[in-house]
Amino acid sequence: MTAPTPDPRPAPDPAVPGGARPPASASASPSTSPSTSPSTSTSAVDEALLRELTPAVLGILVRRGADFAAAEDAVQDALLDALRVWPADPPRDPRGWLVTAAWRRFLDATRADTARRRREDLVDREPEPGPASDADDTLSLYFLCAHPALSPSSAVALTLRAVGGLTTRQIARAYLVPEATMAQRISRAKRTVSGVRLDRPGDVATVLRVLYLVFNEGYSGDVDLAAEAIRLTRRLVASVDHPEPAGLLALMLLHHARRPARTSPDGSLVPLAEQDRGRWDTAAIAEGIGILHGALARDRLGEYQAQAAIAALHADARTAEETDWPQIVEWYDELVALTDSPVARLNRAVAIGEADGPLLGLAALAELDPDLPRHTAVSAWLHDRNGDRADAARLYAEAAHHAPTLAERTHLARQAARLNAEPPGTS
Repeated sequence: MTAPTPDPRPAPDPAVPGGARPPASASASPSTSPSTSPSTSTSAVDEALLRELTPAVLGILVRRGADFAAAEDAVQDALLDALRVWPADPPRDPRGWLVTAAWRRFLDATRADTARRRREDLVDREPEPGPASDADDTLSLYFLCAHPALSPSSAVALTLRAVGGLTTRQIARAYLVPEATMAQRISRAKRTVSGVRLDRPGDVATVLRVLYLVFNEGYSGDVDLAAEAIRLTRRLVASVDHPEPAGLLALMLLHHARRPARTSPDGSLVPLAEQDRGRWDTAAIAEGIGILHGALARDRLGEYQAQAAIAALHADARTAEETDWPQIVEWYDELVALTDSPVARLNRAVAIGEADGPLLGLAALAELDPDLPRHTAVSAWLHDRNGDRADAARLYAEAAHHAPTLAERTHLARQAARLNAEPPGTS
């Protein structure tokens, strides 16, 4: 029998009852910047540097008077210019070069757009080439891209484009949608926020939700979105004095550390209790725990710190049997008090089943809406733990029928088949 692992993430972890969507690649480490395909990489240009500079250059154009949508288009054009020009003529001041190139691109578009003739005075304000301002608008751009007027999918796409510096093609491939569809989504998002000023305060909690959505997409296309989310969250931690971004970064690192062990060579899910812990990234675990301790020491507990504390307890156990389940239950109590999340309550029922036995876990589960995603999978596991083989097999099969992914469906179906194949009386 395979024990599930509670996981409060919006997108389920492979160790949750029934498993989850496995990443397509397990090769990236938490500190690795997303890779690019051979067709888009340029060996002589540091594309990671371009992504790092993107938000600063965009912020400078907006502060000079460009609206967000036009400025973002100009910056993307400047990035393409850099990929073409820098291999033969690398600049001494990359950011200054990009600012100058992007501003010229913006002015060219302004001159050509008769509907914007009221901005023609901007043509005379072109700055002389030279060092760019040291002002950093990255944090303001985080807030802008996570504007409450945007849908979650639009906020994610705009964050990856404007703050992450990814191309529309890379984002489209990562989300497995046509490039034209993603371009329309980004264009609509830019129009939505084009009138929002950068100097207005933003909501850190909204930014964190957007970054966590990015992280939970994992890996697809030619961009490792989990690693990209970690990179962007590191930048947010450096930009804002708040413990919750650090809590989210710790949570990402601790989850990402288990990534190499989450799937078998044939792509099937490996639940937490069965994972080869020798394949976990111990450096990422140590970093995540250290960041978490620093955040908790500030005594401003938030939901991501609580989730990271749960992940740290799993990571700290040398074997599945050594997991401190009573303490995990206590942290789920804290998380439920903070969020009243049905997903947190569902995972708490799993933790109670581990700490206090399956009957108490089932009692906790009975308090929840049976239509909650993965409720049936959790019920199957708890009945399995309690020796109710017939009920468990039926529930596993039912959960498999409603599973959102093929990998999860296969995992649940195998659990049902295991129980149906066992002779009566087998525990």
